[in-house]
Order: sequence, then C-alpha cells, then structure tokens
Amino acid sequence: MSRFAVPPSDGQRDGHDIAPPNTAARAIRRNPVGRVTSRGVVVGAVATLLAGVGASADAASGTASGTVPSDPVVSGATVNSGHDVIVGITQNVQFPVTVTGADDSGLSFADVDLKGPHGGFYTTDTFCQTATACTTVFTVNAHPAPGSDDPVDLANANAGTWSVDTLVDTNDGVSVFARGVGSFGLKRAARLTVNASPEPVAKGARLTVTGKLVRANWDTYRYAGYTGQAVKLQFRPKGSNTYTTVATVNTNGTGNLRTTVKAVKDGYWRWNFAGTNTTGPAKATGDYVDVRP
Repeated sequence: MSRFAVPPSDGQRDGHDIAPPNTAARAIRRNPVGRVTSRGVVVGAVATLLAGVGASADAASGTASGTVPSDPVVSGATVNSGHDVIVGITQNVQFPVTVTGADDSGLSFADVDLKGPHGGFYTTDTFCQTATACTTVFTVNAHPAPGSDDPVDLANANAGTWSVDTLVDTNDGVSVFARGVGSFGLKRAARLTVNASPEPVAKGARLTVTGKLVRANWDTYRYAGYTGQAVKLQFRPKGSNTYTTVATVNTNGTGNLRTTVKAVKDGYWRWNFAGTNTTGPAKATGDYVDVRP
C-alpha cells in the first residue's frame, strides 16, 4: 500500500509501508546515481586488494566465458494503464504503476516514488513479478480519515502533472536509480448537469439550455463551481448515437452555464467539458426534449 509523506531530503529516503530486506543498505543506495551495488563499500575494498595482486576471479571468469555482464536499465514506468488518475472527495482511488527494465540476472525489487506539484509525494515498493516488470499499487485520497496519521492526502495545490522515480534491484545484487521515468496527471474530479426547457417545445421555438460545472475541492472536501471554463453544448438526434457540438459556452463566476438554441428535432442535449491540466473531464447525462410541430 502506498503512503503519502513529506518528500525526504537527499540524504533521507524513508516512509515505506513495506520494509525491504537490508533496509539500512537500501537507504544508502537511494542517492540519485546511475548504477550502484548493494555492497558498495565491500566491493570497493575487495577491488583495491585485487588490484595489487592481479585480475579478480570474476574478471577471469568473464574473460574465459567471452561475455561481459551488461548494466541494468530502467526503460520506463506506466501509471494507471496510461490514463489520468481522477480523485473526488469521498472515495479512495487505487491505481497501478508498472516499472519496466532489463538485466542479465532479471529484476527483483523496486522502490517507486511519485512526485507532484507543491511537495506532493507518495512512495511504496514491491517485489518484481517478472524479470522485466515490477507492478505496485498506490492508494490516494482527498477526504478526511479520522484517526489516521495522515488525515488528508491531497490538497488542491497538488493537482497537475506528477513524475515517477524508481530504484530497482536486480537478482545479482545490483541496483539502478532512474529519475523521471514516467509521468501522469493527478486531477480533481469534475461533474456537469444539464437542463433543457421548455419540454415539450414547438418546432422552431427557442430552447434554453442551462447547467453547472463543479469540481472537487480537496481543501474543503466539497464540490464547487469551476469558473471561466469553456464547455461544449452538444446535441444527439433521436435514433442516433452521435453527439454534435452546437455551441461553446464559458462558465460564469459560480460555474453556471446558460444559452439558447433553436428547437429543430427530437433529441438529447448535454454539456461536455474536456478537462484541464488540474481537473478531469465531465459529461452531463443527455436531457431529452420532445419537439412538436
């Protein structure tokens, strides 16, 4: 399970829910370097001794076999199957993060950190399910949790683009740290309503379509009007499955929408909001209007 925490300093990387083997050694290895070993101090000492007497047994073995082990690599990270993570104000949201890479011995364990705007930070770790992929699940929330050490995970300022850092261990005891191997949008949930009237309406008469766009406020645990946003008014004729954009209207100071259109045929009216960098998309359920001759 993931944990929301204050991002540690460069010399401190803690806050894991799952304590991996040799925790102290892993803490040392969290420095952002390209490649380190799990026994760096010991390896350094052994290398010094061997330098004085000739080649090491490992080097001789590698030469004899004609192969040289390659460095482990992290090729990327996929968050929530490539989709934004949308969070409201009442429910926890879980999503997977898969780190992929390669090594001659295979990947064994991964620490995964998520970093967002204004100090947003989650961390967790996992054993790798295959030699090339390590998948873990994060849980985030933006609602009060009485009795918890972290009563609220998210604030409005945390919404936006997040990045993924990871430290991956291999089966032969080597680790590689990769910064910014993936990114995703962590966004505030939005909702839309619609009402078209009068119903029924005479053909050729004016139809008034209203609605309201609101989004989750992670600071107050309520939904509030989203102001100054462009929202599309769309129409789907009776018997069709396709909506067509009729107009684009901006929300007012309280998130309300209002416009008038000419009634031509029976069908459904809805508002459609594409979303922003901090807020997810929303579509209202179509409101059916009967147009009479």
